[in-house]
Formats: sequence, C-alpha cells, structure tokens
Amino acid sequence: MPYLNHSSPSSFILTGIPGLEVAHFWIAFPFCTMYFMAVLGNITVLLVIRMDPNLHLPMFYFLSTLAAIDLVLTTSTIPKLLSIFWFQSHEIVFEGCVVQMFFIHGFSAVESGVLLAMAFDRYLAICKPLHYSAVLTSPTIAKLVLAAVVRGLGLMTPLTCMVSSLSYCGPRVIAHSYCEHMSVVKLACGDTRPNNIYGITAATVVVGSDSILIAVSYMLILRAVMGLSSKEARLKSFGTCGSHICVILLFYTPGLFSFYTQRWGQSIPVHLHILTADLYLLVPPMLNPLIYGMRTKPIRERVLNLVSRKPLDPS
Repeated sequence: MPYLNHSSPSSFILTGIPGLEVAHFWIAFPFCTMYFMAVLGNITVLLVIRMDPNLHLPMFYFLSTLAAIDLVLTTSTIPKLLSIFWFQSHEIVFEGCVVQMFFIHGFSAVESGVLLAMAFDRYLAICKPLHYSAVLTSPTIAKLVLAAVVRGLGLMTPLTCMVSSLSYCGPRVIAHSYCEHMSVVKLACGDTRPNNIYGITAATVVVGSDSILIAVSYMLILRAVMGLSSKEARLKSFGTCGSHICVILLFYTPGLFSFYTQRWGQSIPVHLHILTADLYLLVPPMLNPLIYGMRTKPIRERVLNLVSRKPLDPS
C-alpha cells in the first residue's frame, strides 16, 4: 500500500498474522475464548478479594495487582486484534499505536516486577514464617507495588518517546498483530540504533534481574520444602511451586522469544513468531487466575460459595 513520505504518519496498518490471513476468521474464535476467560477470571479474582475482608492479606494484594495488570495487557491489544481478524479493521492511528506500545511493554515490565514480589512473598511465608507479618506490612506492600509500577512504566516512557520522535517514510504496514516496538521501528527512516540499544538493554535488565531473583527464591523455597517432615505437605508444596514456576515460564519464555526473534530470528517463520507474540499476551493472563487464584483454597472456597449462593463462612 503506497504512502507519501512524511515524518509524522497519521496511521499504520496492522497485518495480523502474516502468512495466515486466510485463517484469521477462524483463529479469532480461540483467541476470543481465551480473552473472555482471562477477563472473567481476573475480574472474579479482583471482586472476591475486594468483597472478603479475610483475603485482605499480602499474598492477595499482590494477586489483585497481577489481575489488574493482566486486564490492562489483554484489553489494550485483543479487542483490536479481533477487529483485524473478524472485521478487517487493520488501520490504527499513530497516537493509538504509540499508546498501545506503551501499555504492552510498560505493563509487561510491571508484571515482571509483581511476579518477583509474589516470589518474595512465598519465600517469606515458607522459609521465614515468623518474620512474615513483620516484614510484609501494608506500607511495605505498597512500596513494592509502587516500585514495580515506577520501574516498568519509567523504563518504557523513554522508549515510546523515542519512537514518537522518529521519522517514518515509505509503507506504513506493520507486520504484526499489534504495535510491538521493533515492528514499528523497522518502518522508520534514519538511525534507529538508539532505539535498538535502549530496547534490548531495558528488556534484558528487567527480565534478567527479575528471572534470576525469582529462580533464587524458588530454589530456596524448594530447599525448605525438602526439609518438611510430612510427605503430604511436601507433595502439596511441590505441586503449588511447580504450577507457579510453569506460569512464570509461560510469561517469560514467549516474551523473550518474540523480543529476540525481532532482532536475530530472521530464519524463524514470521507466522510462528507473531502467533507466539499474540499468545504471550493471552495465555498467562488466562492461566494466572486459575493457578494463583483457584488453586488457592480461600479464593476457591469463596468462588464456590458465590456460585452456589451459599453464605460466606466468616472463619
């Protein structure tokens, strides 16, 4: 699609999943189902925790924050993606593209920080139970969440400002389902090395530091679990930690795959790369309420009580 050269484009064209255009209509159905499950699950977690004073504890405050972030991540991308797949609505205004990019990358970084805080919470609860309530006070929880938000959004603000200041020429077609940073930068004229260097540095610092600290936390947790005398308690703890680790891997692995494929994965089929990037924004938000929420006994009991319309047990 030809465009006149100019430095401030009015809009971009999102292609969806290149190479799978004929299947867009049918791909949208599982995407819509996962989006519905993600929204329903995370809203349920937020409402249950908000309504039950017994759940106003550090672990559930972190879980509420994670649910809110997942709602932002999915809602900033999936409705537009579905409109591309079902209604051929490929155009997105330049300002909307930059805002979407900020929400995707910014809140992904915030979620990484919250996952780290949740790993720290579990470490204290299992390895240092006597210090748990003294360390994780309400002000401390607020500071941890605020630090995750400030770091995530603070790192991504310069990135979006740099993208906004670039000059664009030629085609305005983004070979992606949403405004991913490098997909947009590839359309720019002139020197884009600062964008590339800053983007890869920010992602590596966030993911590298958080994933290492999360891994250390869970190794300490598993070591403490191995020392439990009860076999039943060990199996229960292993099951919980294993499911948490799986969700964390589902968050980091596709994100890193997508990020580094944009730079050095030219041999990887484009449709595989874009499909993985799309699922990265859907699968973790869909699974988080199930793994962190429904597998947690107090939340599961409250949800079952609400569904069966039984009064809540005050205990």
